[in-house]
Amino acid sequence: MERYCIKYSIERVDFRVLTFLPLQLGDLSMIKSSAEQFLAKETRLDVQWNNADVMVSPQGSKTKQGLELQIGVNNLGHFLFTWFLRPVLEATAKIAPRNSVRVIWVSSSAADAAPHPAIDFENMDYHREEGIWPKYSRSKAGSVIHSAEFARRTQGSGIVSIALNPGNFVANLQQNMSKMQLAMFKLATSHPKNGAYAELFAGVSSTITEKDNGGWVSPFGKVGPARKDLLDPELGRKHREWSEAQIRPFL
Repeated sequence: MERYCIKYSIERVDFRVLTFLPLQLGDLSMIKSSAEQFLAKETRLDVQWNNADVMVSPQGSKTKQGLELQIGVNNLGHFLFTWFLRPVLEATAKIAPRNSVRVIWVSSSAADAAPHPAIDFENMDYHREEGIWPKYSRSKAGSVIHSAEFARRTQGSGIVSIALNPGNFVANLQQNMSKMQLAMFKLATSHPKNGAYAELFAGVSSTITEKDNGGWVSPFGKVGPARKDLLDPELGRKHREWSEAQIRPFL
């Protein structure tokens, strides 16, 4: 099972501390504990980057709860973790500079390649099998849908929700690609630091304001429109309700 870490920095008057806390997104039963560990240490959260990801997992890969792995990690794990941290985000927004409290949902260029419709609510368990790339694309589209719906539901709270495409980079994320796929992928990649720039831009740039809430950042720090159908309020509502039903046993 994949493991991830919460990484966050704490700035005080004259020192910085980098702290790591365990977060296993592939097991919904463990996410509440990770959130509680963070909340036991901190009373504010200025920026949350939902960054962890699995990509083109082998057919049949599942989470601890039996969900398709990419939906479980890329969508539901982040959704549940954000659910627990929403109160501290809202509390921080009341005291932090305007537009500075944000939730960043890291998506991908793959979101634009998701099938139409992007979410097939009749096949969320993939009893009708799909290829590994459509599955990944659907999970990345799900990140955009979560971001837009979170923006709608927190409107007026001071939180800015942004989805983004960090760009294409070679990392261990491509470990499940074939050699030929990886060789072709490398033709369209840039240095990983550019992805960091895109994420930092979304998280801390003063040019992003409440008017960009629910918006989209493309490489390497450009605000623009996301795929239009992913921003549909009715799709966001249905996706949110499905997600809530999956996480309810773990609240």
